Amino acid sequence: MDHFLYRDGALFAEDVPISEIAAAVGTPFYVYSTATLLRHFKLFDDALEGTDHLVCYAMKAASNQAILKTLAQAGAGMDVVSGGEYLRAKAAGVPGERIVFSGVGKTADEIRTALTGGIRQFNVESEPEMQVINAVALELGMIAPVTIRVNPDVDAKTHAKIATGKSENKFGIPISRASEVYALAASLPGLEVIGIDVHIGSQLTELEPFELAYNKVAELTERLRSEGHNIRRLDLGGGLGIPYTRSNDAPPLPVEYGAMIKKTLGHLGCEIEIEPGRLIAGNAGLMVSKVIYVKSGEDRDFLILDGAMNDLIRPAMYEAHHDIVAVEEPAAGVEQRPYDIVGPVCESGDTFAKQRNMPPLSSGDLIAFRSAGAYGAVMSSEYNTRPLIPEVLVNGDQFAVIRERPSFDEIINRDTIPEWL
Repeated sequence: MDHFLYRDGALFAEDVPISEIAAAVGTPFYVYSTATLLRHFKLFDDALEGTDHLVCYAMKAASNQAILKTLAQAGAGMDVVSGGEYLRAKAAGVPGERIVFSGVGKTADEIRTALTGGIRQFNVESEPEMQVINAVALELGMIAPVTIRVNPDVDAKTHAKIATGKSENKFGIPISRASEVYALAASLPGLEVIGIDVHIGSQLTELEPFELAYNKVAELTERLRSEGHNIRRLDLGGGLGIPYTRSNDAPPLPVEYGAMIKKTLGHLGCEIEIEPGRLIAGNAGLMVSKVIYVKSGEDRDFLILDGAMNDLIRPAMYEAHHDIVAVEEPAAGVEQRPYDIVGPVCESGDTFAKQRNMPPLSSGDLIAFRSAGAYGAVMSSEYNTRPLIPEVLVNGDQFAVIRERPSFDEIINRDTIPEWL
């Protein structure tokens, strides 16, 4: 469910007409719904009710500080994967004890930043990383809390580019080597081993891969405890998918996911962490664009938009589907026709959809990409010297620009010409 609905023939974000935002900020732009963000966070929090838990929002999905502050005030922790994300979370007012640091390539400087600023835990991905964390912690006279990410060799049954839990993926240590790696960690004086971390991928639409992985984590917990490790926290990652279409084939609900966690791991008495990102932010955001031209080709018609692959790269990178709707609601029974929906970037890959049925549209009409709140703005770029597009947050009948569109002068003046030119 989201809070982007038609009223009296116009698409609204909560109580604000999309056309009103477009008139104020120009197109293209991203718009997020506060009510949807909070509703989706609460679904996860409620799903784990009765357990000691923390829902850490995976901020790589959408990392604007206004979104982070909205979720943090509701009680969310944050899952970060870079020093920049850590500092962004801190700037949004998230305390260090609610920040988890994931990622395979943490640098010594990033580790130092997190230790001095406060950190809930590092999710360690390799033995070399473990040694660096230990060295930095000793240099600072501190003890670093760590979990170790295990790779359970489970097929997440998702897109190959977002699967992370198979043996050929770069993430974590093989679960078969867990005993020796945990023994090494326990021998390092700058580390405190507190738990286990696992994350098998993103946009999962079935619970079975999660259950297979979590059963392996349960067995590993008992084995590590028998070997003398105080395993008291289980970080289960994120990955639960969202419905990118309005079909009936919807992914599992958070309440079903929570019940499965309790069934597989509830008997261990561990604190549970989960790191949802896409399901919290995905359907909480739209990208709104304007039709520049309607072009007739030899065997098809094109809608050429002012939004492009640099603004929303998921279709080009992942062949991802987004429902695309007219901001002005089509009249009942209006005949739809197929269009290729494309942007102005000089690449054939700048295609959002092929032969997508849409109502008749003209230059100047607004359209909206649904389910664009996750991996939309955060993955955008200034390719073709196209400015990053604004982000807008709606709260009831109010809206605010939470990231401005830069001017061309601002973009160009970032360049520095060497003195010999």
